[in-house]
Amino acid sequence: MPGLKIIEGKAAPLPIDNIDTDQIIPAQFLKISKREGLGRYLFYRWRYDDEGRPKEGFVLDDDRFRGAPILITGRNFGIGSSREHAVWALVDHGIKAVISTSFGDIFYENAARNGLACIKLSEDIVKELLDRASRGDLILRIDLERKVVEYEGKVVPFEMDESARKMLILGLDEIGVTLQNYGEAINAYEEMLGRRFSINRGVFTTL
Repeated sequence: MPGLKIIEGKAAPLPIDNIDTDQIIPAQFLKISKREGLGRYLFYRWRYDDEGRPKEGFVLDDDRFRGAPILITGRNFGIGSSREHAVWALVDHGIKAVISTSFGDIFYENAARNGLACIKLSEDIVKELLDRASRGDLILRIDLERKVVEYEGKVVPFEMDESARKMLILGLDEIGVTLQNYGEAINAYEEMLGRRFSINRGVFTTL
């Protein structure tokens, strides 16, 4: 998974609070095991009718926002069940960052492991960004190393869980972060075990 340091591009507004993971991707698509192609089912009930025909008016299908890598949305984004498919669908659609005042805890953790940046900003700033993005030409620059969002000459700082930030910047999951932080200690421990034990017919014996 490639690392994320800078995310820059057009922002799409979705001013809805309490969007849960079932709204992000309905349960009927959870049987799909591959991440590739899940983007077509993102916000499926809002984008398609019961016959699977496209509806008009959804923001991500608007020509002004098509391909936007940043989504600005209401509070409590990603609440509900812990389905990782919700993150996969967003990433496969091309979303690299979601800006909100708050996120579901499990969604936030899943996002960091899968290359999706969740940026928490104040309610006033999110409201301003939603209003500004609705015009269709707001470009944001998110710097994960400096922990700032930049737009139109403004610089807005944000806080992020350090382990999540490291996973995003380095393109690592939790196992990768553990190996990076403790790899030398793990190798030393394994070498020590190799010196102290040998295997004889499947049984550990002290040398």
